[in-house]
Amino acid sequence: MTAAYGLPAFADAARRRIRTLHRDERGSAAAELTLLTPLLIVLLLFVVFCGRLADTKLRINDVAHQAARAATLARSPSQATSNAQATASAALASAGITCQSLSVSTDTQGLKPGSTVTVTVSCSVGLGDLTSLGVPGSRTFESSFSSPVDVWRGTSTLAQAGGAP
Repeated sequence: MTAAYGLPAFADAARRRIRTLHRDERGSAAAELTLLTPLLIVLLLFVVFCGRLADTKLRINDVAHQAARAATLARSPSQATSNAQATASAALASAGITCQSLSVSTDTQGLKPGSTVTVTVSCSVGLGDLTSLGVPGSRTFESSFSSPVDVWRGTSTLAQAGGAP
């Protein structure tokens, strides 16, 4: 029993079976998914990482806004600086952001009615804390906000005279 090519019949049947299996695509989707799953997971984690960075930047912007508003409510430049620092620390804590280093600078321009108070908040955040993924390194976020001092508010007589309260 020889086949058409001079091979035994079982060899010819084996050759046809191999050709059939070679063209058969059953199970290829499962194999592709198995190979792509780690890449898809890494891509998803990167998207989460970028989202957390954007969210933290927005929260730092809000902290600067709150600190500037608190500074404009003060009656003296020193009180404005301490109000901005305290408000920034409290707002960061309530937002769940832990700064490795926090810097709050306040430009009061004399804190006169009609002037503006500018507060700049700089916060260095560890990326491992930020993403909960253990990413090494840190990123410094900085935001400034200016808020006007109410034109119709009163000032203390000591602040007008340039003295300390």
